[in-house]
Amino acid sequence: MQLFYFYLVANTLTIAEFGLFATASSVGIVLSRLAGFGFVSPLYRVATVKPHLIGAYTGGYIAALLLSLPLVAAIGLGVHGALFAGAMPLAAFAMIVGTEVLFWRTLEVVIIVNKGLERFGRASIVIVFGFSAKAAAALALALSPAPDLMVWAQIYIVTQALMALVAVAVFYPRLRLRLPLRLFGRRIRDALSVSGAEILFYLQNELDKLIVLALGGPALAGLYAIVMRLVDLTAMPVRTFSTLLTQRLMRRPQLLESVPMRALFEAGIFLLSTLGLLAIAAVFAVKPDILGDNVAQAAPLVIAVLFVPALRNLIEYQAELLYGRGQTVTRLVLYALVGTLKAALMVLLLSHDWAGGQWLVWLNGVFAALYAVSFAVTYRALAQPAIRV
Repeated sequence: MQLFYFYLVANTLTIAEFGLFATASSVGIVLSRLAGFGFVSPLYRVATVKPHLIGAYTGGYIAALLLSLPLVAAIGLGVHGALFAGAMPLAAFAMIVGTEVLFWRTLEVVIIVNKGLERFGRASIVIVFGFSAKAAAALALALSPAPDLMVWAQIYIVTQALMALVAVAVFYPRLRLRLPLRLFGRRIRDALSVSGAEILFYLQNELDKLIVLALGGPALAGLYAIVMRLVDLTAMPVRTFSTLLTQRLMRRPQLLESVPMRALFEAGIFLLSTLGLLAIAAVFAVKPDILGDNVAQAAPLVIAVLFVPALRNLIEYQAELLYGRGQTVTRLVLYALVGTLKAALMVLLLSHDWAGGQWLVWLNGVFAALYAVSFAVTYRALAQPAIRV
């Protein structure tokens, strides 16, 4: 379903419009981690270990979300003025960002709570439902008489709002909402550190799109967004594995004390991610336009980022280890280091005048440096006792 959605949007919009949409969506994803001030984390922990408190923690999340929205809106306006003014109407930007912050994040909360309850079948259904709604929206765009970025923003926000309402009504646990104010005092440190870490994670994860837009323009940002969307496909099995492992670590923090087991997991993620990208590149080698003409322009560039998926997925996996062991402040520091280094290396990389897509080859080196920092911080932290939250 995600591929079908990607195929329709990437080939219905122009490459420049797709670059603007992908970058605005990235801004929304980052801001969605600020929305609620990280209170999704205590909600997930409670769903995992004390599910009878889900009603109280859901009330806490809703209250935190409402309190955070003015700050989210102010930051969004500032980002539009700095990066998108003149390239994208404020209304389209606001609808795309608002969709990610309010509606797609709501779907993620439904998925997170169901995963915490170990209702993995229901969580999978919600994931498929969410991407089916996105695919239906993309189909509506493709069939519209004048498909452009503004039309897509309108379709996007309406369909995702309906999707979020249905997901909550059908798949969220039936518990009475409460708002014990003592929750904020007891859980705010964990919530804010997780929120900060997630903001930094998604900022460093999406920052490259913003830098490419700022230094290379919408067309280059569009090609880069297509390549990185294909890279994202390799992360799906890794994220499923990380979710299961994180829940086990919450209950048994000593689970990964074995060095051979750590090495086996890292090697497995590296191999699976690299083989996944090789499979995608092989398909494009046989039929470059399998995902449409716009994607075909980016198809030759995929093999250039051969090791990026593995290194990127390993950084995400290592951060999940820290989260599962309650070392959320260390996780926050890790993402601050990785994000700062990535920004500096990406600006340095794009400041050179490269021929064609040659700069993408050096992206492997950028992610290798980021992985080295992540590895050092993570495994130094794992040598310390876990923190019970």
